Amino acid sequence: MKENVKELKEMRKVRIREIIENEVITTQQDLVERLKKEFGATQATISRDIREMKLTKVQTDEGFQKYVIPSTREPLIDKKKLEIIRTAIVSVDTAVNLIVIKTHPGMAMACAAALDAMEIKNLVGCIAGDDTIMCAMKSERDAIEGLTLIQSKI
Repeated sequence: MKENVKELKEMRKVRIREIIENEVITTQQDLVERLKKEFGATQATISRDIREMKLTKVQTDEGFQKYVIPSTREPLIDKKKLEIIRTAIVSVDTAVNLIVIKTHPGMAMACAAALDAMEIKNLVGCIAGDDTIMCAMKSERDAIEGLTLIQSKI
């Protein structure tokens, strides 16, 4: 009996992950409604699952909050660092798995620190000079995704 409960719990968590990754879920009740038919889930059960999965809410560009899986959480950055990025960056481009960022003279190090604070997915590290930053990404695809993210902030 215990094994069936554990198996059902894992199946429910897999389904929660699928829902969160593919839909905009803004409230716990939305999630309960989505899972009620499939699993007979209650609010208390889903609340425990949310806590165990460490789901968090992030602010969307539209101004509301939605649930996200921690590993896919959008990078968070405070307003001060965002302003540094917006002010400093002149251009952004990729070269294979590198993101190359040109800044105004003397701004590269502050901008690199702000980029590090963004916790960009698959960013290996940044090296900053006076007006250039090289961000090493794990793959070419990661570099393109990182470039898109950075461009959305400037």
